[in-house]
Amino acid sequence: MGAIRIIKGGLFTTVQDLGRYGYQSLGVTQSGSMDSYSHKLANILVGNDIGDALLEFTFIGPEIEILEDMAIAVTGGDLKIEINSSQRPMYETLYVVKGDIVRFSPVENGSRCYIAFSVGTDVDMVMNSRATHTKTSVGGYMGRKLADGDILNILKTGEMPPKRIIPLSLRKNYAGDKTVRVILGPQDDMFTEKAIETFLNSTYTVADEMDRMGIRLEGEEIEHISKADIISDPIFMGAIQIPGHKNPIVMMADRQTTGGYPKIGTVITADLPLMAQLRPKDSVRFKAITVLEAQKLLREENILIEKLKELSVVKVKNKKTYSINVNNKNYIVGVEEIDYSL
Repeated sequence: MGAIRIIKGGLFTTVQDLGRYGYQSLGVTQSGSMDSYSHKLANILVGNDIGDALLEFTFIGPEIEILEDMAIAVTGGDLKIEINSSQRPMYETLYVVKGDIVRFSPVENGSRCYIAFSVGTDVDMVMNSRATHTKTSVGGYMGRKLADGDILNILKTGEMPPKRIIPLSLRKNYAGDKTVRVILGPQDDMFTEKAIETFLNSTYTVADEMDRMGIRLEGEEIEHISKADIISDPIFMGAIQIPGHKNPIVMMADRQTTGGYPKIGTVITADLPLMAQLRPKDSVRFKAITVLEAQKLLREENILIEKLKELSVVKVKNKKTYSINVNNKNYIVGVEEIDYSL
């Protein structure tokens, strides 16, 4: 039985989960959502496991007909949602019924959005994942982006999830220039001291050549000590290669599994969503931190995600303010007519 029908496929809409792990040694790339933070929030809002498959789209979203009563949620870059011509908010549990039509404006800030469905997204598991890798036609819906007329089936049934809203303070800001934190290496010793300074003190612009495989940047050239080649070794998400043209390329979810260019640094996991949401002409700077700092940031985010799973909303008469405390940091929640309870 169908869950949704794709009336219009949008620019690039695919089924993604959090990735296909354990097969890179066989030449199979990770794939999965580019912005894992937005992915997890969308699933939390509809009561799914955080790693469940959903839809990711780039710049222009699909038009969807709802075929079963369910809850949906939309996260990621800023846009407007319409359900039957009525505007609805992002980052909130939305209840829809059979026959409803869901439309989206183009993405305004950021580049990618995520649509989760409480009934799940039923596509075949390929190597323990439902993620789509279109370049090899692996996974997802027939190994390709969604097209007009496609129907996605129900994965599960059950009660409607409770109403949830992600506090503004916990949504990432995708507008404006970005500073992305990195760990230097593993081949930073192949660059001059001046090159490292250039890398960390320059502003780079996102080129038009950017997709799920990688993001090319333009700006100050980064000098190699001698050559721009290494014996090919594994490429991980966030790896920053410096080829012979001396400008960075940040490797992303659909990257190749190995590469022969030296990597000056690696975007930390907690900042990969910021990198994933960049769009052509956006500006980005890099800041070096330590492995221990990166691990601490990731632990804090993981704890926060666990806390958000417990967040529920009930209507009240008065404005109330609550805070969520994670690792001695208070995230303030203050809204009218809504009581967040943990």
